[in-house]
Amino acid sequence: MKSITPQMQQRLDERKTKGNLRSLPSIQLPHNFTSNDYLGLARSQALGQMIANRLAELGAPAHGGTGSRLLSGNSDFAMALEQKLAGIFNAEAALVFGSGYQANLCLISSVAQKGDTIIYDQLSHVCLKEGAWLSKAQTFAFLHNDLEDLERRLKAAEGNKFVVVESVYSMDGDDAPLKEIATLCKRYEARLIIDEAHGTGVFGEGGNGLVCSLGLEHDFFARVYTFGKAMGVHGAAVVGSQELIDYLVNFGRPFIYTTAMPLHSLVAIEQAFNYLSKNQHLQAELRQRIALFLKQFPEETDMKRIQSNTAIQPIVAQGNERAKAMAKALQSKGFDVRPILAPTVREGEERLRICLHTYNTEEEINALCQILSQPL
Repeated sequence: MKSITPQMQQRLDERKTKGNLRSLPSIQLPHNFTSNDYLGLARSQALGQMIANRLAELGAPAHGGTGSRLLSGNSDFAMALEQKLAGIFNAEAALVFGSGYQANLCLISSVAQKGDTIIYDQLSHVCLKEGAWLSKAQTFAFLHNDLEDLERRLKAAEGNKFVVVESVYSMDGDDAPLKEIATLCKRYEARLIIDEAHGTGVFGEGGNGLVCSLGLEHDFFARVYTFGKAMGVHGAAVVGSQELIDYLVNFGRPFIYTTAMPLHSLVAIEQAFNYLSKNQHLQAELRQRIALFLKQFPEETDMKRIQSNTAIQPIVAQGNERAKAMAKALQSKGFDVRPILAPTVREGEERLRICLHTYNTEEEINALCQILSQPL
């Protein structure tokens, strides 16, 4: 018997033909413009030492979650961390998850029932969409950041209404018009859910995200914060009312049937926020790097840069082969920039996704922009 079915082999062959077969990369280049470690916390030796010191202080084994939170995997430390996170994010309660994918999947698939309606931005991350599809609710996409289309969908929605957006969109790097979306949701009595994956750490006091920086936290039914990007560690949390958290503990299958995070991961989250609270200047440093890139990006070029004021700066390449060739040209000069191919983005919108970080030097950014000013 062959290891995979003929249908599986056919799908792989189709990917090869289209030039978008995925494989695990092994690139190690000196100039990193691809990771989500926007504030450099993942490489911070000072943060690493804080985590090690805290673990030594606790004097407990750091490996193994041992079971689900509802069995052997809960701890006083986990519950204290959740209280701390609720305070940071100006919420009543919080629930920790192993990843943002798991948190979004759990939240969205659990809260909507048959007869309800979920409306999500068409550029939402796949975990938000899959959470909607796994629910028994009707699901609809609205045009990206299009308030008129969202209102049209809300007018036609049935049952309990849920609107799902992101604060910063991972492929285009733009942010959502949150105040206007919140106003629409109030008007149509819809519950608003947001994924702050690329806003956590980068915005707000102590890294509490774009929603809190705008003072809109009370307009949201639920918010999801992830810690594997700007916070430099791992995991995520859903925040909201105590009743919402109680509901997820009882009905959120991806939470109930998953082994708890080990102590080391919980300590890393705690210390990452402690570190950022004492190094809030990192946010300003990141904004300086973004401003420099926008200033230096060549005005006369055949490349289309998607308008973004965040650390994510996409350049449309149009075509998988073109995107791969452009990335290879940059990599040959030591710049780690990766192509984003269809079907991750729509055909015709293949791109380079340039990510800026506090540790990118002025010389690196200037050199990258100089290369981009020439044909690739």
